[in-house]
Amino acid sequence: MLRQALLAISKSERAERVISTSPLTEGVVGRYVAGDVGAVVGELAREGLLVSVDHLGEDVTEPAQAERAVAEYLRLLALLPPGADVSVKLTALGLRLSERLALDHAAAICRAAAAGNVTVTLDAEEHDTIPGLHSVHAELRKDHPDAGVVVQAYLPDSLERCERLGGARVRLCKGAYTAPGAYTRPADIDRAFVRCLRVLMAGTGYPMVATHDPRLVRIASTLAVLEGRDATGYEHQMLYGVRPEEQLRLAGQGAKVRVYVPYGDDWYAYLMRRLAERPRNLAFFLRSLVSRR
Repeated sequence: MLRQALLAISKSERAERVISTSPLTEGVVGRYVAGDVGAVVGELAREGLLVSVDHLGEDVTEPAQAERAVAEYLRLLALLPPGADVSVKLTALGLRLSERLALDHAAAICRAAAAGNVTVTLDAEEHDTIPGLHSVHAELRKDHPDAGVVVQAYLPDSLERCERLGGARVRLCKGAYTAPGAYTRPADIDRAFVRCLRVLMAGTGYPMVATHDPRLVRIASTLAVLEGRDATGYEHQMLYGVRPEEQLRLAGQGAKVRVYVPYGDDWYAYLMRRLAERPRNLAFFLRSLVSRR
């Protein structure tokens, strides 16, 4: 119930005004959202961690907004080292306006990224955007075969999606939205995650295991060994500000660990979804709002 409430709050303009204008919010936002993205990327690189950087923003309502999003990604790419990744939400590129528009913008970002040896991963969003996401991804891979895509385990067709994505870079996550017919019980989502993980590890693509759940992290590592994948054959992905000690521990053991680094002013919906994924973070957030200590 708490998760559903937080997801509802993520869409509330009134709640956004209250939370985003509080003078006490800045500290907690800084824990999960990068201020100086270049400095954060550099620090993580020195610690032996890879990055996937996301410019926050989604659901644009006019083409000019999508063009500004593309321009920001092109600016961002100049800051990133080879081997980095950028995460792109297609709604920020105009998916709700036109699938063709989003594809053209994503292709422009992919071309610029390739020049700097940076990869691009298409983020999954609300359930009604998923068909468009996979349609754009399929077209994009014709010219940019290393373009990645996200599969959300909580969706009932997640296993079929993974089975159809042979040879692709696939980020598997639990999912931070709601959808008709989706798995809602944590145990059901975990089982779906493992089913998808088995397919990806046994397949010909490149699995990107996006979870902070210690048990699922161990299962992923075990499946990789069983399927003959070494440390270059898959990677763990975790969010900036969440379990940083575990990120360093895994990297110290030789695993590839990529940190998802969001930045930008449009942080409200992102932060609420992160709290919905891990409701125990809510206590930290509320203490930050009412106390300066």
